[in-house]
Amino acid sequence: MGKGGKDKGWGGGGKGKGGGGKGGPSREVFVGGLPKNCDENAIWSCMGQYGAVEKVQVKYDDSGMPRGFCFVEFRDKDAADACVAASSAGSCMIDGKWVNCQSSEGKSSGDKGGKGKGGKGKGGKGKGGAKVIIEPHRHEGVFVSKGKDDSLVTKNMVPGESVYGEKRLVAESEDKEEKIEYRVWNPFRSKLGAGIVGGIGAMPIKPGSKVLYLGGASGTTVSHVSDMIGPEGVVYAVEFSHRSGRDLTNMAKRRSNVVPIVEDARQPQRYRMLIGMVDVIFSDVAQPDQARIVTLNASYFLKNDGWVLISIKANCVDS
Repeated sequence: MGKGGKDKGWGGGGKGKGGGGKGGPSREVFVGGLPKNCDENAIWSCMGQYGAVEKVQVKYDDSGMPRGFCFVEFRDKDAADACVAASSAGSCMIDGKWVNCQSSEGKSSGDKGGKGKGGKGKGGKGKGGAKVIIEPHRHEGVFVSKGKDDSLVTKNMVPGESVYGEKRLVAESEDKEEKIEYRVWNPFRSKLGAGIVGGIGAMPIKPGSKVLYLGGASGTTVSHVSDMIGPEGVVYAVEFSHRSGRDLTNMAKRRSNVVPIVEDARQPQRYRMLIGMVDVIFSDVAQPDQARIVTLNASYFLKNDGWVLISIKANCVDS
């Protein structure tokens, strides 16, 4: 159990204007009025019609619920201008709801500082750092941040960096000689995280495990699996979509225990030379024949007495 430290989640620090102030990047757009429980893929799809999207940052509150807005960074300024113009004309909609798109100048995306109040909050200059208490979860490699709202967290393999805009916490080690950074695991964005919060009985993914992750998407959950298994483990993340695969690959560049594979999980023979035998297969491919896909991959890669975890979407099975 660690104590102390500062809350580093939502960016902020001094009392002056941060990078999100008037000098912010013109390629970034603030998107407000998002539908409740909006899927991030819907944001990528909508914003992609105006030009190439580099990054989407959905903002969440301390309990992990969406705050109703996000920041979208386009590859060039023309695409950002086109998005803002479409919103002004009333033609920018996500999941059937009109959204308000504005230049992010004067707003803080969370990673870039902000105006004024940043220095007065938790971890700022005003009232001093808020104490953070971290306790081990019953599943190895997972922890719980105790406070007003308890949060599921994992020990950050890459201190100082977030993967999907998640909150980061810093606590002192038991001997108080070093600080350890943790990442809040949002169960509303991760089926594996939701399973742990929901009380799953056994969790074979633990420090040192070798994991085959089918359906890695952009790497949100994969990054937490990376934290769980630590430097001694390895996670092979297979993703078919090239757009999501690009984000997955970028995330893996900073995590030595992640091996991204942009390939079809239905064709394990195509990547058999890249993967050794694994302890666990986690599947989130959302296909009607998911059981067949898992069985086929298990015949290639799963050790004897290995584990399989399957995330099942009822609408995919019924289709």
